[in-house]
Amino acid sequence: MTHEDRYRELHPRSAVLYERALEHFPSGVTHDGRWMQPFPIAVEQASGAYKWDVDGNRLIDYWQGHGALLLGHSPAPVVAAVQRQVERGTHYGASHALEIEWAAAVKACFPQLERLRFTSSGTEATLLALRLARAYTGKPTVIRFAGHFHGWHDLLAQDLPDRLLPGVLRQVTEGLLVLPASLDVLERTLAECDDIAAVVLEPSGATYGTQPLPDAFLQQVRALTRDRDVLLLCDEVVTGFRVAPGGVQQRAGVVADLTALAKIVAGGLPGGAVGGRADIFQHLAFGDAAWNATHKIIHLGTYNANPLAAAAGIAALEVARTGEPQRRAATLGTQLIDGFNAVLRRHNFQSSAAYGDGSIFHLLLGSETSFAPGHLPPDLPLAELKQGGDPQLQRNFRLAMLNHGVDLMRGKSGFVSAAHTPDAIETTIRAFDTALGEIRERTT
Repeated sequence: MTHEDRYRELHPRSAVLYERALEHFPSGVTHDGRWMQPFPIAVEQASGAYKWDVDGNRLIDYWQGHGALLLGHSPAPVVAAVQRQVERGTHYGASHALEIEWAAAVKACFPQLERLRFTSSGTEATLLALRLARAYTGKPTVIRFAGHFHGWHDLLAQDLPDRLLPGVLRQVTEGLLVLPASLDVLERTLAECDDIAAVVLEPSGATYGTQPLPDAFLQQVRALTRDRDVLLLCDEVVTGFRVAPGGVQQRAGVVADLTALAKIVAGGLPGGAVGGRADIFQHLAFGDAAWNATHKIIHLGTYNANPLAAAAGIAALEVARTGEPQRRAATLGTQLIDGFNAVLRRHNFQSSAAYGDGSIFHLLLGSETSFAPGHLPPDLPLAELKQGGDPQLQRNFRLAMLNHGVDLMRGKSGFVSAAHTPDAIETTIRAFDTALGEIRERTT
């Protein structure tokens, strides 16, 4: 029996739901990352480190809400906070005390944020941050690094030089410079261009560290931008509250001018935020008629600081600010990476490795570049890292892992939560071992 045959056997109701979804959604999914062949699983409930699909299969979950669930699925403090709030109202259409408490909880982790504005997503957060940067500096151009992800809006959709995405106007991308993650190239560009408003980056590296960057890189980018009076925008949508309560900035000892947050900030509910210097945020404040007409940024948003998201965010950040869930998740994540690499070496899976940053992990299986199992070279091309290895091997591996009760993000990365246990990690490593053994048998 092939991996696909076994997958179909285990997930008949997911297959039925997928056929129904195709009647409503392009390719049957509501998020590009959830698409897979022959069909994606449909989940019915989740708790802690686990989720159960509609066919009753229990899966050890490493999606963890696309990284939003540092505390795992349905942690008791968040559930209680949301249950209390839903009885009081889901949308006031007015200011409320919870939004102030939520802002204070964010600033307890990111004390450098002098002012905040809440949004409904990470994409909205980076969109607003860019508008703030351009309004404050009066300059049109933003530098981003190739492969770094900052949401799907037009202003940052272009992730490679000279790559124009469908539906994006070329005129919109004229204000964007896409550079390789090179300090030399950045320094030269900043010296040659006097119209740069900001540099934006994922501080841990492209696509939540798929192409890792050391903290020293962020430190040097901060120094270069400060010397040139250019704003630094840290996109900590993924890393904020996860690698440390104050994100990569706390770990690296760096203070950005603007910070974009989402995921953990709202405790697993929809929500995001932009924070930073008070003088930059003055462009969101009301003033006299002349100021409002020429300088004030208009920023609306029906669900900004939604009471339910605020309640969940406050509850989650009260735990996250201690640093304990981050330490636990990082320890388990390191054990998982080490276990994966040990299995790869035992099976002699050439050109394959696991790597990551604490609770965030990545897999490269069957790289085009030759290297010893479990020993990732430091200079692999970005495109190869983002692809995750050989596509056919990756597809079979993803199906095999699901067949053995483990759900990895697209089969090549994932997030460990504080709700995972040593037993869950060991079970995952055994499933990895079994899956690779099956793949090896069927390809030899």
